[in-house]
Amino acid sequence: MNIKLTVAYDGGAYLGWQKTSMGPSIEEVLQQTLEQILQHETPLQAASRTDAGVHAIGQIVNFYTSKQLCLERLKISLNSLLPKDIAVMQAEIAAENFHPTLDCIGKEYHYALCYGIAQLPLHRLYSWHYPHQLDVAAMRAAAHHFIGEHNFEAFCNFKKNTTYAHYVRTVHKIDIEQEAEERLCIKIAGNNFLYKMVRNIVGTLVYVGADKIAVDAIPEIIASKKRPQAGVTAPAHGLNLFRVNY
Repeated sequence: MNIKLTVAYDGGAYLGWQKTSMGPSIEEVLQQTLEQILQHETPLQAASRTDAGVHAIGQIVNFYTSKQLCLERLKISLNSLLPKDIAVMQAEIAAENFHPTLDCIGKEYHYALCYGIAQLPLHRLYSWHYPHQLDVAAMRAAAHHFIGEHNFEAFCNFKKNTTYAHYVRTVHKIDIEQEAEERLCIKIAGNNFLYKMVRNIVGTLVYVGADKIAVDAIPEIIASKKRPQAGVTAPAHGLNLFRVNY
């Protein structure tokens, strides 16, 4: 059976999704827990290799097993054994050839931001505190320049041993929603994303809002294909993988 899991996690204590010798990962903890239950090796595949400190509500993971499982019991067992910062929200049988990465047609990320002088302490682990007045209307105007198919090389950070055949990606939407006074949720959806692309778009939009980058400069930054032309990389802890589309 090919089992599809919907997984949520607080990424604060982990070095991202992917296993690494440098420290704990979501993949390692989930795989060890599954193998404890199933009593066989259980390699995992995931829709997104979220970075260190990034959170998820809708990460999609799959694994194969020859055992006949009660999926509700599996979910209960997983959630009783997993640390409290990782939860399996749904377990279901997928098509035998389902692959969470290859079959993905799009992802949506949400980024939380506070631009007030003070941020509520309960938000501090899940929201970027940027205590400067922002022109939200200018940010929304700048966001329109990102929509569509573009070469996003200027918004891709260098990562050792990572290369891309090309840097062309499609951004379907960027919604900047006022959640409360001096709090924003930036929702970005696209077909695929480069390394730290979402966080670099967010950082650039914040620089527009802070009048450090002009609204009309965004097309020039995209055309430059040069990372230093864009804004800062927004901190990881404000980012959440919200949904994976198939």
